[in-house]
Amino acid sequence: MGMILGLTGGIATGKSTVVEIFKEAGFPIVDADVIAREVVEPGTRGLQAIVDAFGPEILFSDGSLDRKKLGKLIFSDKQKRDHLNHVLSPFLRAAILEDIDRKKNMSSLVIVDIPLLYEGGYDAVVDQVAVVYIPEEVQLSRLMERDNLSSLEAAQRIDSQMPIEEKKRRADLIFDNQKTVEETKKQVKKWLSKNIF
Repeated sequence: MGMILGLTGGIATGKSTVVEIFKEAGFPIVDADVIAREVVEPGTRGLQAIVDAFGPEILFSDGSLDRKKLGKLIFSDKQKRDHLNHVLSPFLRAAILEDIDRKKNMSSLVIVDIPLLYEGGYDAVVDQVAVVYIPEEVQLSRLMERDNLSSLEAAQRIDSQMPIEEKKRRADLIFDNQKTVEETKKQVKKWLSKNIF
């Protein structure tokens, strides 16, 4: 049975870059974002739970989830955002744990990519947590540039997550992503070789 490494970071810290490095090295990835989309596909119990909570107006005419409409609804209202997390959490957690279970016999190392890993309590189901780190001011400017946001919009998105310094403090392992992709790759490869994966 392999080691389960939880991978997290903050928005725009470069987590997907690190995931890509592990993927290229041939390790299986449990991707929480992909799973989050799958659990709300038409006909799923997850989607029905959202409709029960927020009404049928959050659906397109074909019965699929209108993410933009739902996003607008929850992004401006913390109570609604918390309610959505509460409604979806059991479906998401079950699917993530099932995917971990399926992949842990395939490889000596499984990467579990979860943006809200600490917020969702997933640090309890992985062996170690790696945080992809950049300081918050760099995070802010990268996010503004990447998503073409004002500093206020970018700050709101960053503030909706646990602060990156807190994640760094809790981490078992830190990949510093302030320099080039090559530098980050070196850190990942060094960790892999040290742990003989």
